[in-house]
Amino acid sequence: QLQASGRGLVQAGGSLRLSCAASGIIFSTFSGSNLAWYRQAPGNERELVAIIYSGGTTNYTDSVKGRFTISRDKGKRTVHLQMNSLKTEDTALYYCRVHRDGLANYWGQGTQVTVSS
Repeated sequence: QLQASGRGLVQAGGSLRLSCAASGIIFSTFSGSNLAWYRQAPGNERELVAIIYSGGTTNYTDSVKGRFTISRDKGKRTVHLQMNSLKTEDTALYYCRVHRDGLANYWGQGTQVTVSS
């Protein structure tokens, strides 16, 4: 249902853009859902990185504020995560999620981001 792309290996200070395309989710469900990116580094719990609520408000975990930007394209049913000024501690498996209480809870398969020093 969710296909993530944009995985890669970059040097610290570099940029990467992740995308997550939804298929099989009707437009009204997608547009009314909260869209989010999570990440999980080895040995750590999965954490919420960025979220864009159905109304358009965004929120970020403190460690990525000012560096990451989440955006969406409702028409293409896609959510993006632009990551700038990447740090080695951003290395993780990144997951996208489409969530709407009672109607939708979809997770992408995870895409690897590796930042080298």
